[in-house]
Amino acid sequence: MQERYAVTAIANAGAGESRPVGPEADFISVRIERPIAPFHDLVALARLVQLIRKSRFVAVQSLTPKAGLLAMLASLVSRVPVRVHMFTGQVWVTRRGAARWILKLMDRVIAKCATHILVDSPSQRDFLISQGIVSAGKSRVLGKGSVSGVDASRFRPNAGTRRAVHEQLGFHDDQVVFLYLGRLNRDKGVLDLAAAFARAVAAVHDARLLVVGPDEGGIRIRMEAILGGAAVYARFVTYTDCPEDYMAAADVLCLPSYREGFGVTVIEAAACGIPSIGSRIYGVTDAIEENSTGLLFEAGDVEGLASGLIRLATNPTLRRSLGSRARERALRDFGSEFIVAEFQRFLASAIGPTRR
Repeated sequence: MQERYAVTAIANAGAGESRPVGPEADFISVRIERPIAPFHDLVALARLVQLIRKSRFVAVQSLTPKAGLLAMLASLVSRVPVRVHMFTGQVWVTRRGAARWILKLMDRVIAKCATHILVDSPSQRDFLISQGIVSAGKSRVLGKGSVSGVDASRFRPNAGTRRAVHEQLGFHDDQVVFLYLGRLNRDKGVLDLAAAFARAVAAVHDARLLVVGPDEGGIRIRMEAILGGAAVYARFVTYTDCPEDYMAAADVLCLPSYREGFGVTVIEAAACGIPSIGSRIYGVTDAIEENSTGLLFEAGDVEGLASGLIRLATNPTLRRSLGSRARERALRDFGSEFIVAEFQRFLASAIGPTRR
């Protein structure tokens, strides 16, 4: 991007956090709260308007719901000619009543303010069109989906890393490691995963559960309560900046979400040569080819998830064949070079021949 444009990244990065972009790009930290916070949101909106007007951007692209709403509003007010938002999942899908209506309205406002809409999976785009959030003519998917693809030089099978992580966590080579990697909250289905694993480990004693990600709202305590006696077979890691290490150490990735835009962890795990088991929802069905690169079950079906865990734990031949096809598909269809090239072509057509 920097070979063609002057790039500025704006994100909510607190003091002491690592710089989220390379040294050549400008970076500005703006406090943007994840939950609805009217006062802080207005302050953030005013700050974005100030920054955008001062910088006279040719284009602004936003990602995530709250940042998207604020960035698209600020860009519209500042008359930025090219305003791009990428939808990566809908918070309101699992909500009811007024909360669902308000959050859905926010997505409609984002879509109205944007001049171009990107969606990170084909099935999510179909859903947004059916819900009247976006139009077919205004929205598109880069390649076959994802935000930026998967870096195959980073996410790959690594026997040395696998041994090191197993030693660190107290796992053995003859144990089957099921991995969940992401934020711990109800919408991600981690409580269902705990219940399903407790049932699976009762039948397959060499199964292990590895949970990597930040806890939101005390979910870990609830997971441990649901696991009961099976908690001794689980390990929790609160934070990592090397997710590829845990994927290389795992045998199966678990994504039991109730909502998901695409499921980037699925293709990252696939590039590491491991299959996934995920819920049959939009976004995840684009990342997992059922019975080819992984298994699917109905969201919320604990018995179905437990059955899939047992099937994969007891059939190493199936795991290897699914993992091999998953890696082949990840490198073929979701390589970062391909997705980034698609984005560059899209942006060039939207902006024109503008140079630095």
